[in-house]
This record gives sequence, C-alpha cells and structure tokens, in this order.
Amino acid sequence: MIPLTLAEVASATGGRLDAVPDPGVTVRSVVVDSREVRDGALFVALAGSRVDGHDFAAAAVAAGASAVLAARSVGEPAVIVPDPPSALAALAAYVRDLAAATVVAVTGSAGKTTTKDLLADVLGGLAPTVAAPGSFNNEIGLPLTLLRTEPDTAFVVLEMGARGPGHIATLCAVARPAVGVVLNVGSAHLGEYADGRLGIAAAKGELAEAASEAVVLNADDPLVAAMAVRTTAEVITFGEGGRADVRAGAVDVDRLGRASFDLLAHGEHHRVTLGLVGAHQVPNALAAAAVAIRLGLSPDRVAAALSAARPRSRWRMEVTSTAAGVVVVNDAYNANPESMRAALKALVDMRGKGRAFAVLGPMGELGDAAAAEHDVLGRFAVRLGVDRLIAVGPAARHIHLGASLEGSWDGESVEVTDAEEAVALVAAQAGPDDVVLVKASRSFGLERVAEALVTRFGVLGAGIEGT
Repeated sequence: MIPLTLAEVASATGGRLDAVPDPGVTVRSVVVDSREVRDGALFVALAGSRVDGHDFAAAAVAAGASAVLAARSVGEPAVIVPDPPSALAALAAYVRDLAAATVVAVTGSAGKTTTKDLLADVLGGLAPTVAAPGSFNNEIGLPLTLLRTEPDTAFVVLEMGARGPGHIATLCAVARPAVGVVLNVGSAHLGEYADGRLGIAAAKGELAEAASEAVVLNADDPLVAAMAVRTTAEVITFGEGGRADVRAGAVDVDRLGRASFDLLAHGEHHRVTLGLVGAHQVPNALAAAAVAIRLGLSPDRVAAALSAARPRSRWRMEVTSTAAGVVVVNDAYNANPESMRAALKALVDMRGKGRAFAVLGPMGELGDAAAAEHDVLGRFAVRLGVDRLIAVGPAARHIHLGASLEGSWDGESVEVTDAEEAVALVAAQAGPDDVVLVKASRSFGLERVAEALVTRFGVLGAGIEGT
C-alpha cells in the first residue's frame, strides 16, 4: 500500500492515538485477520457475531503489527475510532485521494469475479494493476483492496456487490471509480428488493451514476442498456448484438466447454480463445475488452491477453479431470437462477459421449420467489437434457419436484438429504467420460461434495475458472 504514518491514519479516520510511542511509525499494509499480520501492518479489530477482533490485538502486535485500529483501548498501540468498519472505509478513501491509479469498478448479478479477474490479467500486461482477491466486493473487502494500492499502481479493479438499494452508492463514495461496468441484471438477492428485478436494476445503476469518465454497459440486457440515461460519462456498450460498440462474432464452444469468438471493435476483428469454461464467459470477456480498449490497449493486444488469461478464483467452474475418467466441475462458490442455467448449459456442452450429472443445492436470498425459481430450474435441467439431477437438501426439494413434473423418469432426478448422500450416489453411478457439476449458493457448502468426489475418483489434473 501507499505507506502512511500512524499520525496520518488517525487524521484520516478521525481517531486518536492510544499507547503509541511514536506517531511517525509507518503502516505498510492493512489486515482484518490477525493471522495475516506482517511487519508494519495495521490490524483492524472487527467485532463479529462470534469473534471479536479486539481479543486478538496483542497477538497482532506480537506478530509485527504497527498498531490496531480499534473501538476501545486494547493495551497495545492503537488508533481508537468510534466504528472500525467506517474508519476502514475512511482510510481507503484517503488512500484513494493519494493514488494516481485509475479505478475500475464492476457490478452485475453474475460474472463480477470473472470479469474482474480478466481485467486484472489484461490491464496487468499494460501497467501495474491491483485487483480484488476472490470476491472482495462489500464494505470490508472493497476498502481492503483499495488499500493495497502502491505508489506505482496504474489500475485498481474493484468488484461491487449489493444486498439492497444504496449499497453500491456507498461503495462508490469510497472508491470514486473512473470507469464503471454493469454486466447484467438477474435474480441474485431478489428477496432483498421490493421491486424485484427493477429494484435490482436501480441498485446496479448506482455505479453508472458514480463513474466519472466512462460507463461500460451490456447492450444485450435491456435493464442494463437503459442505464445510459443515468450518467453524463462516456457510454460504451458490449454484446453479441449488432448495435454494441464491442461485439462478439462467430461464437463457438469446444468439447471441453471453452468458448472462442471474434472480437469486433474499432473496425478490427481478432480471434479470442478463452481458457474459461462456458459460453456465458463471452459477455464477461467482452466487458473486459471494452474497458481495456477504453484505457489504451489495442484490440489485437486485448484479444491476445484474453486468450492467455487463466482462472484465478476458486470454486467457479473449477474443472478437475480424475483418474477414474470422471470430470468434476466445482461451481459451488455461489448460485442464482441465471448462473445456474449458465452452468447447466456448460455442463451439457462438456458432456461429449458421457453423461451429465448435476448436483444442485439451494439458491439463497430469493425471498418469496424461491419455490418457483427452484421449480423452474428443475424443469430447465430436464429440457436441456441433463442425464442425472441430484437435488441436495430440503431447501432444494423444488428443483427435484420441477424436474419430476417436467417429465424426468425415476432415477433421472432424485432428492437427497445432505452432501454425504450426494457423494455416495454419484460415486456409485458416475463412470468414465461422465461430467459432474456441483453448484449451490455459498452458504450451503456444496464445495465439500466436489472435493469429496475428486478424492473418491482420484486426481489427474485441475484448472480453476472464475464465473
């Protein structure tokens, strides 16, 4: 990060120094986990429902922390503030003021992490780039990413999530993005919005309003395209339709589920072959291309960088080939109706001469629409031609019911009580050339199913892909 003294930290956060022998001591990183402390770190003591970071203050200082950002005295050098999360955001905003970097922010109901990862690869080939690790997209993760900005950082790529109206606006007040990217408006967190998808669109559009230089919008999503009227910045569109500024042509998916397409931009066309699984990665790649071209990369360099990019984030279409000849696709990081359908399509594309197994858990935060959305998903899987559907847990029961009502035969769709039963069933039925997709909302922990299956079938090789 850009080095700061403890005196500067106190000034930026409105805090007071406590038990600090030297206000000129330098802070060189900021962490919220005491296990990540290195010499010169500022440890932020967050009070959670089960763990209070203040209890780890002494351990953090012993490990080399310069001080603790805390809500009360901890018997160690500290900057005392009324609310550590708010102070963390204030400190990130202060560093944002000091930095010369261009901030790019990405939001959408699906694809945020993949697009952020692709931008990190593409922009990283142009100049020093900082990007959020994993899905650091909330009021804690976003400031931590901004605070990793170095004096020579040229680009900072942020991911912004929203659980309700005003959340993205709050994040934008800290990050002040120059370029904003809105990928899509789907059904993620549908239960948190009174106006359904229109409410989600209103929230995602807060990024369009905040971006100061350019807004990159999905021309194929009407709710996203309509956000053009919410900004005075330059509007750049992407999509597969002819009206988009940055387009994809001749889209193709190989037997391993990897997409390739012609990148059409600025009157040029260049072939892109993605190392990511699923045709749903094409719009994510187009969004990244639109940003990179706006920031100075030529279309040919963008195409080459997209083709060279490899997965960065875990449990997002993470493909493992096993010794038994079974391919396991771990996409259990999160799920919503749109990402579920995209993953199922990728599964069928990868099936080849084998069978497609879909081990699906519940989708969270859908509110009153939960039963209907799970029912629709089960029916979709049957129409798509998934060979085996395993619905895991009581909350996923409507996936099985929907599949049954759509016409699946007994054994094609089954309901199991837990992860262990799912593992046993797939291990008994799957064989060489079969592909097994495991997907659910993060809170249900279905990555355990994928990991157990890989152990059962034996590892040959793995590739990680972000969605």
